[in-house]
Amino acid sequence: MQDVVGNFGEYWELVKSVWQTGVFGHSIGDILIAVAIFGFFYVLRGLFTRFVLAIADRWVERTDTKLDDYIRDAIKSPLRFLFFALGFFFATEYLDFGDTAGVITENLNRSLIVVAIFWALYNCVGPVSLGIKKLERILTPEILDWLIAGAKTAVVLIAIATILQTWGIQVAPIIAGLGLFGVAVALGAQDLFKNLIGGMSILIERRFGFGDWIKVDGVVEGNVEKIGFRSTLVRQFDKAPVYVPNQHLSDNAVINYTAMTYRRISWIIGVEYRTTHEQLQRIVDDIRNYIETTDDFVQRPLAPLFVRIDSFGPSSIDILVYCFTKTTNWGEWLEVKEALAYRIKQIVEDAGTGFAFPSRSIYVETMPLPPEEIAASQSD
Repeated sequence: MQDVVGNFGEYWELVKSVWQTGVFGHSIGDILIAVAIFGFFYVLRGLFTRFVLAIADRWVERTDTKLDDYIRDAIKSPLRFLFFALGFFFATEYLDFGDTAGVITENLNRSLIVVAIFWALYNCVGPVSLGIKKLERILTPEILDWLIAGAKTAVVLIAIATILQTWGIQVAPIIAGLGLFGVAVALGAQDLFKNLIGGMSILIERRFGFGDWIKVDGVVEGNVEKIGFRSTLVRQFDKAPVYVPNQHLSDNAVINYTAMTYRRISWIIGVEYRTTHEQLQRIVDDIRNYIETTDDFVQRPLAPLFVRIDSFGPSSIDILVYCFTKTTNWGEWLEVKEALAYRIKQIVEDAGTGFAFPSRSIYVETMPLPPEEIAASQSD
C-alpha cells in the first residue's frame, strides 16, 4: 500500500513539473492566461465593431459627401486587425519570452503593426484618388487609373521592404539582385514590356477611353472596359470579354466610333433602265429635299451631302446617296437610316418606276441553214 501511495506521489510531482515547465519554459497556467488575454482583445474587437463602428456608420450616413464613407471603409478592416495585433502583443508581453523567442515575438509584433498601418494606407489610396478627380481635365481617367494602381503597388512593396528590414533582412542587396535578375527576365519577356509600352502610348495619345466603342480589323470590336498594364479588356456586343494585348492596339489602326463627330450613310440606289429622265430627276430632287429638310441630318458646309446619278450599272441606273447624321449613337443612327430607307422607297414608287435587281438578257439570233438543208428544201 505504501508503494502505491509513493508512486502516486511521484506521478503528482511529474504532473506539477509538466504544468510548471509547459512550453518554452512557461507554465501551462501562464499560457492559458496569455490565451485569455488574447481572447479578451478578440471580444473587444467584436464590441468595437458592434458599437463604435456602428456609431461611425450612422454619423457618416448623415453627411452629404461620399469621402467620409470611403475613408470609413478604408480604415474599418485595419482597425479590427489592430485588436488582433494588440491581443498578440499583450499575450506575448505577459509570457515575457527571452533570448531567441523574445526576438521572434518582438519582430512578429512589429510586423503586425506594419501590416495594420500599410493596410490602412493601401485602402486610403482609393479615397485620396477621389480628391484628385479635377486632374481629369489634364490627365485622362485611364492615366489616373494607372497612377492609382501604381500607388497601391508601391504601398505593397514598401510594406514588404519594411517587414524584411524588421526581421534584419537587408533590402538593398535584394534590389541589386533583382536588378540583375530583371535583365535576364527582360530578355525573355520582351512581349510583356512591349505591351507595357503599348499601354503607355495608348494613354498618352488618348486613342480611346473607358466605354469607347472601338474596332481593330481582324482583332476585336466592342466597348473598352479596362486598360491594364499588359492588356485591354474589350467587351464585344455579344457581351463576351476579350483581353487584347496592348501591343495590338498601339501598332494597328484603331477605329474609335465614339469619337466620331457625325455618322455617315453611303448608299448606291439602283433603279430600272426603263426609268425616264424626268423620273430620275424627280427621284434625285425628292431624296435631296428630304435630307436637307430633316433635322436628323448634318447640312452643308458642316459635312458633305450628295444625291447624284453615279453610274450606269450592268442592270441598273445607280444613284449615290451620301450624307451624315447628327447622332453617332448606333441605335439612333439605325432609326434615322431606316426612316431614310422608307422615304426613298416611297419616292421611287411615287415616281412611277422601280428598283432594279441583277439580271441578264439573252438574245437568240436565227442562224443560216447548212447547204444540205438548203438543197433539200429546194428539191421539195
